[in-house]
Amino acid sequence: MHSHPHHSESPAPTEGRLVRGEPIYDLLVNIMTLGQAGRLRRLTVDQALLRPGEVVLDVGCGTGSVTIPARLRVGENGKAAGIDPSPGMIAIARRKAARAELDIDFRLGVIEAIPFPDGTFDAVTSSLMMHHLPKHLRIKGLSEIKRVLRPGGRLLIADMRRPSGSSLKQTLTALVLHHGVRVEFGVEDLPEFLQQAGFVNIQQRKERFLVIGFLRAEKPGG
Repeated sequence: MHSHPHHSESPAPTEGRLVRGEPIYDLLVNIMTLGQAGRLRRLTVDQALLRPGEVVLDVGCGTGSVTIPARLRVGENGKAAGIDPSPGMIAIARRKAARAELDIDFRLGVIEAIPFPDGTFDAVTSSLMMHHLPKHLRIKGLSEIKRVLRPGGRLLIADMRRPSGSSLKQTLTALVLHHGVRVEFGVEDLPEFLQQAGFVNIQQRKERFLVIGFLRAEKPGG
């Protein structure tokens, strides 16, 4: 896996919603997480159970804020890649990796057509992305993730929990994450989609971060 340093790339066509505001995206996420974005990223990598020497893909990688700690976790014998439909996000992610002197394969790509061969990865992460996808695309995208995982490979999803109660903090955080639109979708709704896509050992984790929950599943076999 190698980086592709193009400078005039167009957004990858996707049926999902393209996240804009690339130059200030990290700042917005840090505000939304009450200054604890780093802790959220570490929790995501922890929940993915990454081990030295593994090969990991971050789907909807944005500016690489999960991909980079994932690359560090798998160590010098491991590999990491990240895909995102936004050339602006990918450009920022590549600059971050270059500054950190890390070899990460960041490339334009979409969840419904992941640009890697079958069985490439030991683990896949998806952070704050599933809520951007229409229903039919969730199943299609999860099926693509299963395709690129090795038998027994793991998927870790970090995403919004379904809105509940009237907590001001919950409401404001949900609105920021959804760019001002209240969405009645949560990580609790994903097990049904994961089952349809053929995943097993689907577990909603007890760990939480503000209004964000974690879900882990496996590809059969291994």
